[in-house]
Amino acid sequence: MESLDKTINSYLDVWLGPRDPRVKGWLLLSDYTPTFIFSVFYLLIVWLGPKYMQNRQPFSCRGILVVYNLGLTLLSLYMFYELVTGVWEGGYNFFCQDTHSGGEADMKIIRVLWWYYFSKLIEFMDTFFFILRKNNHQITVLHVYHHATMLNIWWFVMNWVPCGHSYFGATLNSFIHVLMYSYYGLSAVPSMRPYLWWKKYITQGQLTQFVLTIFQTSCGVVWPCAFPMGWLYFQIGYMISLIILFTNFYIQTYNKKAASRRKEYQNGSMAAVNGYTNSFSSLENNVKQRKQRKD
Repeated sequence: MESLDKTINSYLDVWLGPRDPRVKGWLLLSDYTPTFIFSVFYLLIVWLGPKYMQNRQPFSCRGILVVYNLGLTLLSLYMFYELVTGVWEGGYNFFCQDTHSGGEADMKIIRVLWWYYFSKLIEFMDTFFFILRKNNHQITVLHVYHHATMLNIWWFVMNWVPCGHSYFGATLNSFIHVLMYSYYGLSAVPSMRPYLWWKKYITQGQLTQFVLTIFQTSCGVVWPCAFPMGWLYFQIGYMISLIILFTNFYIQTYNKKAASRRKEYQNGSMAAVNGYTNSFSSLENNVKQRKQRKD
């Protein structure tokens, strides 16, 4: 394993240049292999988990879901607060901010963004809960793509550009996650479901987040600073891919007949929605299956 790590690290250093020494030795950041293994393990669970649960009763997970989502809500709130105050203390430039001019505030941003990277590993549990509860219709291409890529992208971000212009998307995403995981946690309590009305607006917020991130990242291209240009282009491309997938989700989810939405709600299919995990066809199949079981 050690020789594999050295080989991978040598290739990465040749392709991407020297790493930021401020994160040297930090948990999970020294070598890419653990992050890659976690991602492969995640994809294996996505593939094998539904097969394992096929002939088994679903787990409720209600209590642990409340605790899990409350924990992620608080973590997201903490990251949002620390990022906002760090940006303010460092006098970050909205249009372009390099990675070495914020003084001590840069280290504050780096520490918070490590937690942001680590939270992407924790969020793999979103999918595992879907599998245990047999909500397989929610494990869509969008859901898996988003979860599997974010952990890997942020490993690279933390090693090469762990502060500066990298702060913006993480700040917006942390705020959206406060709303999303609070919704998701409350939806695990049956008595709260009739009062949860902001699911649609969470998706709108996510799309707004991607558009704003593209705008802010593009500012660094138009008015460049010492922040590496390649990272900016990659960020724009990744945000475009998310806009396409989330827009498709939004259209398929919310451009349905009111009667279908009411029926879907009554059958409880909205109870475990995580803001970006449904598709029209899978929800329709799920409703049909539930009707068959009742008959």
